[in-house]
Amino acid sequence: MIASLRRISVIAGHTFTQLVRMKVFGFLAVFAIILIAAHFFKLPHTYGPESVAEEELRMMKSSAMGAMSLFAVIFSIAATGLLIPRDVEDRTLYTILCKPVPRFDYLTGKYLGVLFTVFIALLIMDLLMSGALYLRTMGVLEERVNTATALGWSEEVKETERQEVLRQGVTWSVHAGVLAIFLKAMVSAGVALLISTFSTSTLFTIIMGFLVYFIGHYAGGAREYWLSQQLDVSPFTRFGSHLMSVVFPDFRLFNIIDGAIAGIPITASMIWKLTGISMIYAAVYLILSWFAFAKKEF
Repeated sequence: MIASLRRISVIAGHTFTQLVRMKVFGFLAVFAIILIAAHFFKLPHTYGPESVAEEELRMMKSSAMGAMSLFAVIFSIAATGLLIPRDVEDRTLYTILCKPVPRFDYLTGKYLGVLFTVFIALLIMDLLMSGALYLRTMGVLEERVNTATALGWSEEVKETERQEVLRQGVTWSVHAGVLAIFLKAMVSAGVALLISTFSTSTLFTIIMGFLVYFIGHYAGGAREYWLSQQLDVSPFTRFGSHLMSVVFPDFRLFNIIDGAIAGIPITASMIWKLTGISMIYAAVYLILSWFAFAKKEF
């Protein structure tokens, strides 16, 4: 049966509603939002390196985007790991598959429902972070201008200082970093979806999802180091090493998030490349999930 966008969208919408109603994830979202909103307030009498204008803004972005990344990864893995077992427990899955709804449509709809939920949550948190960061940037900029004027700095020096402060404020790179967080959650959810199709335990799916996530931060570097130490690598060995990069995705690709925090410009080509790689990962995991899920009997 040919995949239907209408069936997929209906399942995705139902999944989104289902996830929103799960209070445990609501508390997680509120926790992340509170961490971001807390940056509206600046503690008085703060001294040290963190009081330097640019460093203060970097710390603000680091804490906020760290909370967003934590939420996105935990939510994407845990929510995806709960979907199929929950539908089996509620016997919703049997009703859906008897419609009949192709299993590919079911998996795709569930997967897109999780991603849409993560996207909406990150969008809200991005707006909150941008608002807080803009207000703090304007405050820091005023402080720096007043200090520079009092010290008698030249206009050229003051303009350089102004540009440096603005570079750490709300820029395209900040939003690109949030998009990279979403793409990382997309890959993490794909891994969890694949595991959930042949696992009978929700806990096992979630644990393995996080295990693959953590391994993915080191597997790429270890693979490159191992290949660099080999004098003669056979094509078969090299192919096997690349195959492992599918099993354990290289999450180092998402390190542009650190660049966004540091105020380093992120080009559109970098984002397009990262988006393409993430979509390839997502497609591979979705197809493999379909193959595994098609063999299961319900």
